[in-house]
Amino acid sequence: MKLITSRQNPEIKRVVELHDSTARKEQQLFIAEGVRTCATLIHSGIVPTTFFVTERILDEAYSLISSCDTVYQVTEDVMEKLSTAATPSGMLGVFPIPCAPTIEELQHGLVLAQISDPGNMGTLIRTCVALNIPNVVIIEGTDVWSPKVVQASAGTIGYVDIYQLSWNNLVARKKDLSLCALVVSAGTKPSELVNKNCLLIVGSEAYGLPQEWVEQCDQKLTIPMPGKAESLNAAIAASIALYEVFSSNK
Repeated sequence: MKLITSRQNPEIKRVVELHDSTARKEQQLFIAEGVRTCATLIHSGIVPTTFFVTERILDEAYSLISSCDTVYQVTEDVMEKLSTAATPSGMLGVFPIPCAPTIEELQHGLVLAQISDPGNMGTLIRTCVALNIPNVVIIEGTDVWSPKVVQASAGTIGYVDIYQLSWNNLVARKKDLSLCALVVSAGTKPSELVNKNCLLIVGSEAYGLPQEWVEQCDQKLTIPMPGKAESLNAAIAASIALYEVFSSNK
């Protein structure tokens, strides 16, 4: 295991570049932090290319780093530069972005359309994994492989197939899948949904789905809210809808 003590080390600079979405796309790599998140990614089948660990976490991380060919021990100061977290965990892994599946493989699942909050995106990916929902489609919005999305998913992002499509491409090539828009009002109750072989579509936190997109959907779904709140957080609303729509299929 090599020791890195300088924040200006070329390996450190290379990893810091992955904080940016452009570099992630060019290098086809992403970063994950923490023993739990890295372990989950490895268990999902994504093999890390490099690990960086601090001395304080060596014992806890030993079983993970022993499975990786390239491991660096770094100082706490260097880890602070590598990390995107306010309080670094002491362990950071570099992982390859999985090969994108073809749209012909697309099955029922979740569409995140113009979701800008990485916490919401990661939380909903984690919900899909918990409910055994195999597919997540990303349309615009935040970068699905950003560190904040990966962390919010707790590494479960490795268990779903991620499709990155345009809206027009999805509509044109959805085959027999029904597009089901999650809307605040005037939609069908989950219990009355006709076609559950569908893609549940969740729009942006601030504006929801563009009206033009809603009109192109085959179905509209609304979660009944007998209380006094007018709406729910996007991640909460979508999680409830996912459970209501897909749990009965299992």
